[in-house]
Amino acid sequence: MRWPFNTLRIQLIILIVAALVVAQIISLWLFVDERGLAIRAAMGFEAAGRAANVARLIEEAPENLRPSILRAANSPLVRFELSPEPGVSHVDHSDGGLVEARIRTLLDDSYSRDIRVELHQIKGEILPLPHLSPEMAEMHVSMMHGALTAIEMNLSIAISGGKWLNVGTRFEKPPLQWQFFSMLTFALTSALILVAAFWFLMTRLTGPLRRLVGAAETLGRGEEVADLPMTGPVEVRDLTSAFNRMQDRLTRFVADRTRLLAALGHDLRSPLTAMRVRAEMVDDDETREALVASIEEMQSMIEETLTFARGMTGSETAETLLVGPFLAALRSNMVHGFELADGPAIQARIRPNALRRALRNVIENATRYGGRACVTYTRQGDHLVITVEDDGPGIPASDLELVFDPFYRLEESRSLETGGHGLGLSIARTIIRSHGGDIALSNRAEGGLRARITIPVSDDFPVPEEG
Repeated sequence: MRWPFNTLRIQLIILIVAALVVAQIISLWLFVDERGLAIRAAMGFEAAGRAANVARLIEEAPENLRPSILRAANSPLVRFELSPEPGVSHVDHSDGGLVEARIRTLLDDSYSRDIRVELHQIKGEILPLPHLSPEMAEMHVSMMHGALTAIEMNLSIAISGGKWLNVGTRFEKPPLQWQFFSMLTFALTSALILVAAFWFLMTRLTGPLRRLVGAAETLGRGEEVADLPMTGPVEVRDLTSAFNRMQDRLTRFVADRTRLLAALGHDLRSPLTAMRVRAEMVDDDETREALVASIEEMQSMIEETLTFARGMTGSETAETLLVGPFLAALRSNMVHGFELADGPAIQARIRPNALRRALRNVIENATRYGGRACVTYTRQGDHLVITVEDDGPGIPASDLELVFDPFYRLEESRSLETGGHGLGLSIARTIIRSHGGDIALSNRAEGGLRARITIPVSDDFPVPEEG
């Protein structure tokens, strides 16, 4: 069974779409990460500006108002605390240099004031900021969505009078967001590329390849095939050109051999006719009859050889026929009929006269040597299977393949006296193989011989009407 994903066209389309998806995901990921960095920087600068404003306000306000200022400045996401000790112990500001510079700019203090910055990332469960009321702590956890990745920034700003303004804030790391226009751009780009790829694959690649497959199948069935057009990429054109040359060489080879056999048969007829005339003038009756019998046998062998050669050419036009009516017509036209079992409606593209001759040879062998012939037919996969069985003595296993050789005769029940010239099965196999099929013999367990004939069939042919 052929799966649609096994075709070159589908696999290339899937490959293109997969590459586009991977490229788009990487691009969006980088874009989202850049966006996240920008948002975190903006929020950090916002917190730094707020801390600088509170620090300036505390320094300029009376000391008794400082607690009120801190309470007013606190929020679920930012806490302010005035303490004699800095909340940030280290003085390395490599991770918050921009924040420190922002605060110094807002405070108009370039170097004298001690400003400490600490940034780190929190993963897992988000705990509320310390020193918050229960209501504000609950609000903080709710705003941070409970368990997300967050950025925590702690600031310690030196205040006049030996105090430190400790600031703690957290902001959620921005989630991945797939922008609508980015997705729309991806969809339009994919559609355009797929349309272009589909056109290229259909017209420039898979189209010529499918025609090449069909031509090879037709040639394998012995039918004539016109030269294929040279279309598609260079590799496909080279392949098509090689097929056309191969077909021409095979046709000329078979035609030359057939003409050679036909010429040989024609040239032998004249001397055989002269020998027949001279044999009739022999006075001795016994000698004359022996000579005439030998000459007639030679003439018969020549005719069989020419028939064998004609079966190799496959010059007959193929037709699409229903197998059941075809076999029924063959049974009615044979002198010795055969048993024909009912089978399903199967259509096959065959050369009727050639296949009729091949089946007749096989069936006549069955009736002659096996007493009767029983013919059945069915379909197995993409092949028509015709079985011919008899009740005869069978054939030795070592001779099951040799009987298809030209002029090969069995010495036992299928002997020279009861057989022909040993070309019947050879002609049958040649004709069947010219249809793209084959024939094989096997001995039945219950006795007798079984001939199994297989011929390719296709559902692409129109079903002819019966009658």
